[in-house]
Amino acid sequence: MADSSSFDVVSKVDHQEADNALNQAAKEVEQRYDFKNTDASIAWSGEMILVKANSEERAKAVLDVLQTKLIKRGISMKSLDSGEPFPSGKEYRIESTLKAGIDQENAKKITKMIRDEGPKNAKAQIQGDELRVSSKSRDDLQEIIALLRGADLDLDLQFVNYR
Repeated sequence: MADSSSFDVVSKVDHQEADNALNQAAKEVEQRYDFKNTDASIAWSGEMILVKANSEERAKAVLDVLQTKLIKRGISMKSLDSGEPFPSGKEYRIESTLKAGIDQENAKKITKMIRDEGPKNAKAQIQGDELRVSSKSRDDLQEIIALLRGADLDLDLQFVNYR
């Protein structure tokens, strides 16, 4: 057995699943009776998701349809960053993005949490937009995973490369 075990903490979104959810939402918006004659639509705009409708309430309703489809596809709402509806000509728009990667501020917060509340011999290193957590004991790593799952962070965390 190796002398040290480790895993990576990442925050990623499966873009294929997100694309499928968006396509399902667009199809539902096209077919639903309450969206008839409201010019409601949802589509990719580069890396951004753009929701359009003729009123603020309709735009929020279209966003709600998207959120429902994302949840059904296993994508956390913590990964979706939506703005407020804003008027643009005769329509209202909502711009949303999918958050991926752990920013420096959250990475520092997570490493501090592991240092303060986790097992003493566990180490966390920031590697770009992910974290590597290592320890001699696999039980310590399991404890850290439980700690991070229970933490109230505004990130959708995944634990990969467990060795």
